[in-house]
Amino acid sequence: MKINIPNVLTWLRILAIPLVVGVFYLPDTWLEAYEKNQAATFLFVLAAITDWLDGWLARKLNQQSAFGAFLDPVADKLMVAAALIVLVQLGRCDAAIALIIIGREIAISALREWMAQLGKAKSVAVNALGKIKTIVQMIAIPLLLFHDSFLGLFVAQTLGDWFIWAAAVLTLVSMGYYLKAALPMLRG
Repeated sequence: MKINIPNVLTWLRILAIPLVVGVFYLPDTWLEAYEKNQAATFLFVLAAITDWLDGWLARKLNQQSAFGAFLDPVADKLMVAAALIVLVQLGRCDAAIALIIIGREIAISALREWMAQLGKAKSVAVNALGKIKTIVQMIAIPLLLFHDSFLGLFVAQTLGDWFIWAAAVLTLVSMGYYLKAALPMLRG
């Protein structure tokens, strides 16, 4: 493994996962509920920023590596899955939505691995639809983590609900796209 700034940022994102989850397990005497929401939201948003930053730095500094290309999506999927599980436990996200999003990530990761073994990885490479799904997801999750009122309006949960449902729909559509691209190999 080559140690460089982008890979360190990716590892930091992985290390942030227990912090995002753990903040909700702190005693109420340490942090009020709204403070836990704010801390988890801040940590998740910071991790999302490092996701963008590590990719940008890897390209800018010419520090792209096979290990970084492997680890970055793993870190993303772990962060999203952990946040969704916490949101389900807190009653802020429907379990079916979490299963759709997490299940798709596992299925598509496995599909990409299989297609790579067949030498057809480019046919299931990340596309614009997958990126849009990720953006919608990355808007929904912080809103659901925040949960509280903002400027006197209790809109975070409502907006988060809309965005997470949109993410689930985009998840299914993008999974269909990837499966369609792999269909010739699945038949063969």
